[in-house]
Amino acid sequence: MKKFSTAGLILALASAIAPLSASAADASAQAANDARCEFLTNAPDQHVVVRGDTLWGISAKFLRHPWCWPQVWGINREQIRNPHWIYPGQIVYFDRAAGRLRLGTATGSGQGQGIPEVRLSPQIRMEGLGRDAIPAIPASAIEPFLSQPLIVDEDELKDTPRIVATQEGHVFLGKGDKAYVRGDLKGGTTFQVFRPGKPLMDPATKAILGYEAAYLGTLKLDRAAKTGNEAHRFVVVSSKEEMGVGDRLVPVPPTPILNYVPHPPAAAVDARIVAIYGGVMQAGQNQVVSINRGKKDGLDLGTVLELYRFGDIIADRTDNKKPVKLPDEQYGTLFIFRTFDNISYGLIMQVTDAVHVGDVAKSPE
Repeated sequence: MKKFSTAGLILALASAIAPLSASAADASAQAANDARCEFLTNAPDQHVVVRGDTLWGISAKFLRHPWCWPQVWGINREQIRNPHWIYPGQIVYFDRAAGRLRLGTATGSGQGQGIPEVRLSPQIRMEGLGRDAIPAIPASAIEPFLSQPLIVDEDELKDTPRIVATQEGHVFLGKGDKAYVRGDLKGGTTFQVFRPGKPLMDPATKAILGYEAAYLGTLKLDRAAKTGNEAHRFVVVSSKEEMGVGDRLVPVPPTPILNYVPHPPAAAVDARIVAIYGGVMQAGQNQVVSINRGKKDGLDLGTVLELYRFGDIIADRTDNKKPVKLPDEQYGTLFIFRTFDNISYGLIMQVTDAVHVGDVAKSPE
């Protein structure tokens, strides 16, 4: 399979340069980061941000590993948690002397030697800001997964509202159909519909990590029940899969603000691919997989892991066919965009081979 390059990974960019820690441990970590965050030999002097750009794509113009751009921007952990925005019309400059990227607007003619004079223009993150900002990952790739699928315990959905009847003559429901629901709505009017799904099993321990509830669509309340033994009437707003009697309702969560800044995990992570979303056997770029590590293991939004395939064990024909293990081969990058306690979902980036269940996802080396 030829190399894929996924354009898109950042919704946030900071224009302030964070001071480095003076401690020996931090200095050592910074040196390691600088060593792996190499600039391309043919990196341009600058890039004018245009609509349709992505920050992963912009960083790929300058860096061998686009995901490690926070180091070359000098962004600290606090800025990663509360980043700024970058917009079309701004200019990314390569400060070769400092080994840093900088964001600003040229105030001079840009002629002559050296870096043009730059006016830095930090923009404070505000609610509603970011409509025109450069996106982190193509919205179509991850938006359906920000509130679905749902990882639940075995009995977690048993007390949620449920569909008890469908529109007359309909076995399954589609867009515009009526559904009759019983249960406590707790004041909600818009719900997502899920069907309790398959267990997700840890490839290493064989323990059940949780249950992936299949997302079916969205319902909106049309008429609330007037008495305790009456059903609520809903209308199907959207339908991804057919829904019917017994399917469960979960309130639609608030729309998240997508502030994703790629970064290595704070502590070493050695995970395995649990499943490929959709039940297929292998995956490629822009597909979603789940791994057997989550919030409890320190994973958060924007964590970047490298994908590896286990090296084969072969018979050494030069030494009486003694078994020898070949090295694990790194073949891609995984970007984590949703986390649960024991499971995380990631978008596959920059792969040179197909992704299979059981493959390794671990901290970048």
